[in-house]
Amino acid sequence: MPKTAFLFPGQGAQTVGMAQTLCDTLPAAKKHFDDAADVLGYNLLEVCAKGPAERLNSTAVSQPAIFVASLAALESLRASDAAAVESCAATAGLSLGEYTALVFADVMSFRDGLRLVQKRGEAMQAAADATPSGMISILGLEREKIEELCGKARGAGTLEVANLLCPGNIVISGSKAACDEADRLVQEAGGRTVRLAVAGAFHTALMKPADDVLAQALAGMELRPARVPVWSNVDAQPHTAPEEVRKLLVRQVLQPVLWEQTIRNLLAAGFDRFYELGPGRVLTGLLKRVQRKVDCQNVTV
Repeated sequence: MPKTAFLFPGQGAQTVGMAQTLCDTLPAAKKHFDDAADVLGYNLLEVCAKGPAERLNSTAVSQPAIFVASLAALESLRASDAAAVESCAATAGLSLGEYTALVFADVMSFRDGLRLVQKRGEAMQAAADATPSGMISILGLEREKIEELCGKARGAGTLEVANLLCPGNIVISGSKAACDEADRLVQEAGGRTVRLAVAGAFHTALMKPADDVLAQALAGMELRPARVPVWSNVDAQPHTAPEEVRKLLVRQVLQPVLWEQTIRNLLAAGFDRFYELGPGRVLTGLLKRVQRKVDCQNVTV
């Protein structure tokens, strides 16, 4: 029997037009968006379906949008293959996607998870607004070389390795001036750069005080033991205990996302069938860069 894990995407996966067709045909998916409108105070489905892109792409909106859309995709799989959902024995999510994974694992309710994601998105947007900053994906260079170049660029401002995604794809994050300098140095060294469409320097110290805002929100929230282990971005290890989850979510705001190591550890633990649930196919592509022939099915919106 295959050993199944579910993967949930992070910020950047959103596209205008997502979720509308699924919600038109699947009441369980539509209910998530109806509940979301009640929690958020605006029609999230309309923003997902019609945009404008500027609003959907803002951190405060895109994080709830991807969270809800990914759970709608889960309902799509449940409707078409309930046995696949029942067979899932572990879950992980990329950055924001970790919150979706925690709701799937029954650590928190949908409404509590959405309120937490809303606070997280607003706090991270505020931190981004306070300091001009950004993120750059670097392709074709090893981590050691990227660390060396970041050290050189750091004279222009804060700059850190933020996401270790897969072989040959590492994201750096920092102040605008430092990102500009790193971009130049990477291209001189023969690497390729892609500026990410995000508001700020996620997973660095520039996200303070978003971690404090999140810690306060988490302090008053009921968390339950995970029904299936949730693999954390912070340490690439499985967790089920509520207090561990609470601490790791706060640390995740400032610390790098160890996605490649998470995937390698899942594979080493015997997981050989994966589902990516939510908008886009980014996680499927990253997984294939780690192990090309692994079974990964995409359930999108």
